[in-house]
Amino acid sequence: MTTMISESITYLQNSDEVVKTVLIGGLLSISSVLLVPAFVVSGYLVRVLQRTMNGNDEAPVFEDWERLLVDGLKAFAIAAVYGLVPAIVGFVLVGGGIMAAFSGDAGSLIGGTSIFVGLLLSMVLGLAAWYVIPAATANFAETGRLSDGFDIGTLRPVLLSRTYATGWLLALGVIVLGGLVAGVLNVVPLLGTIVGVFVSFYAAVAAYYIIGHTWADLRTVETHHEGTVDERPAA
Repeated sequence: MTTMISESITYLQNSDEVVKTVLIGGLLSISSVLLVPAFVVSGYLVRVLQRTMNGNDEAPVFEDWERLLVDGLKAFAIAAVYGLVPAIVGFVLVGGGIMAAFSGDAGSLIGGTSIFVGLLLSMVLGLAAWYVIPAATANFAETGRLSDGFDIGTLRPVLLSRTYATGWLLALGVIVLGGLVAGVLNVVPLLGTIVGVFVSFYAAVAAYYIIGHTWADLRTVETHHEGTVDERPAA
């Protein structure tokens, strides 16, 4: 585990254009409020998955921008669909609870319960969505087909495997670490916030490096009943 985290943190340094890549990624992240830059960053993370799951540990550079944008849009669509479930549940239960709370004494009790259950259920479902999205994105990245991001038959055994759970936790740890560093940098007005965005981009790339390698490990051990390795077409 320690080796994987260490390799993920030094991953971008394997590129001859590490400074340029981090600079572009950070600037795009800062501009993500415009949406299109955010899609491009998502497309870059998809490219990280595609390389690492195929055994290429040379970090990609920002090029072929049209494909980055298209892949990023697809990755965003996958995340949005899975994230929609907890959002809808929370909206219905919390919204209904708020309305009930203003309908009288009995409604206040029911409304309060509905709000509590809605918030709790949304948090649980949100965590589940966070768990599914990297695997769904990796499945899409491997084939290039958006529909494979929703291939439950393929995703189910992956999500239930210890290998994926471990990889996901490691990736989450890197994201949290990046968030903590960014939070500390935020103490410095403006400049710290800007640098923090660059750190967050770096952490996201490191996390997707882990997911890509985890996906490769899963595909290596997956076999047909006759004992041959199940090889799926690369994107």
